Amino acid sequence: MSDLFVSINGVRIRYRDSGGEGPAILMTHGIGESLEFWHRQFDDLGQSLRLIAWDMPGHGLSDESADAMSLEGQAGMAWKLLDHLGVKRVHLVGNSLGAAMSLRMADQTPTRVSSLLLANSAALGAEVFGAFKLMTLPGLGALMNKPGPMAVAQQIKAIVHRPEAITPLVRAAIERNVHRPGAATHFLSLLRALTTLRGQRREVWTRSHQILKGLSIPTRIVHGEQDVVLPISHSITAHGLCNGSEFVRLQDCGHTPQLEQPEVFNALLRKWLREKRETPLPCAV
Repeated sequence: MSDLFVSINGVRIRYRDSGGEGPAILMTHGIGESLEFWHRQFDDLGQSLRLIAWDMPGHGLSDESADAMSLEGQAGMAWKLLDHLGVKRVHLVGNSLGAAMSLRMADQTPTRVSSLLLANSAALGAEVFGAFKLMTLPGLGALMNKPGPMAVAQQIKAIVHRPEAITPLVRAAIERNVHRPGAATHFLSLLRALTTLRGQRREVWTRSHQILKGLSIPTRIVHGEQDVVLPISHSITAHGLCNGSEFVRLQDCGHTPQLEQPEVFNALLRKWLREKRETPLPCAV
């Protein structure tokens, strides 16, 4: 499938659109990643569903944007991408940072969101991968995030419980992303906007909790038990804040369930979309 590009506010954004006959689904990756992380879904579901994946600004092959250094700014860019594609109503699927961003999209324009799936979502609590906290320190962050084979190996170790889940396509994307000029600087800038030495910023995750309490959109929460980046307790808390949500705990799975357990992940997508639950689920306030 060919890469497509669009200019949004003068920023060149890469995306892929499967053009499938089913409902539109926007799939958003985590920090430092790119749209290739959804290729197991495109391979399996791309003909039956309209899967849209994109490189968030400053990721993959998309340009950086000063307006997208926050979750809210990223969400605004995503809505403009969907406007360009003529998508009026969408299912949102996000992993890690992409899940936190998808939650902001649902908050910004809830009437256009059919459902929300948060996979190992970031910004749901303070605790986070210890290396991320150390990277917020001047000097040490740049040293730890220096492009090279070690950076590639460290990312793979962090995002999956089983290394064999990293396909050749994803490994090649990780290597390209790590070595892309300016990628390390952008990664650290974005990470520091969301995280401190104490963990994820309180104002960021408390805002996520506020949004979850007020959601009136069918919400599903998925988390791998062996995630070393973000604890499963964050997703359990999020599920408790939104009484109408569904929660799925995946065993023998790390930070990227769409890669590590694609058959299970794709089956969940099929099931939830087949239910056609357009009636909003009540959430606790």
